Amino acid sequence: MKDLQVIFMGTPDFSVPVLQTLIKNTQVKLVVTQPDKEVGRKHVLTPSPVKQVALENNISVFQPEKIRVDYEEILKTPCDILITCAYGQIIPKEILEYPRLGCINVHASLLPKYRGGAPIHWCLINGEEKTGITIMYMAEGMDTGDIIAQEEYKILPEDNVGTLHEKLSFLGADLLLKTLPSILDGTNKRIKQNEEEVSYAYTIKREEEHINFVNKGKDIVNKIRGLNPWPMANMIVSGEEYKILEAYFILKSDVQSGKVLDIKKDAIGIGCADGIVYLTKIKPFGKKVMMVKDYLNGTKKEDIQNWNIT
Repeated sequence: MKDLQVIFMGTPDFSVPVLQTLIKNTQVKLVVTQPDKEVGRKHVLTPSPVKQVALENNISVFQPEKIRVDYEEILKTPCDILITCAYGQIIPKEILEYPRLGCINVHASLLPKYRGGAPIHWCLINGEEKTGITIMYMAEGMDTGDIIAQEEYKILPEDNVGTLHEKLSFLGADLLLKTLPSILDGTNKRIKQNEEEVSYAYTIKREEEHINFVNKGKDIVNKIRGLNPWPMANMIVSGEEYKILEAYFILKSDVQSGKVLDIKKDAIGIGCADGIVYLTKIKPFGKKVMMVKDYLNGTKKEDIQNWNIT
């Protein structure tokens, strides 16, 4: 496999373990990633994590603004196979037809469930008990290609987007390494996706970050997990946005939704449809992320009891 010539396409941290695995086991001839972006208040132009790894390993980097119109550099690069992982743009037909062994994608869900760019977020928000990695052939549609291999991961109660992101990134790299030999010798599986089981994981919209306490407690906690640590769930307290990173739920009847009902030494309890959601980690407006026990040390209990939550 050391002679295998690869073009890799990816962008965020999630893609890095896959790229590192390919660098160790194949010849990565070109890395394609998104253009550098301005980051932070000072708008510092910053390369993607994938680009940083490529440069550290003296691999050529190509950063087209729109891959559907600017792809000639790829077609000029000798390769046997093209592998993508969280690249961030739809790959045009001209590229898909170029490598002799095809184009392979490493996707963070058990397809056909959660096609799209935010599968980790939505599997948590929707309260799934399991997720996983799919290795698949790429097609012109979004995550529509034939499945080559899959590996499941049982979601733990303490998992959030950050922990699941890291676990699945390494699971994807391992599964790809195990799957590549069968792709090279033509013995791999090729399973059509069941279109009746398709669901989509579109990018989280700003308004979807908001917590509505008229909902059930389990759904609220799942949403908080599914947005932690980015982009973070939020609530509005007396006109100011508070981010919520961690919470737990206790079932209780006859409570008033959206009102502070209990204040413990390490949690603030807010009523919801079927009980109380206890916030344990928050980011108050204009402040850093903190545990609620620390927030309570500098805030009057009466002020919290009078929160106007919308």
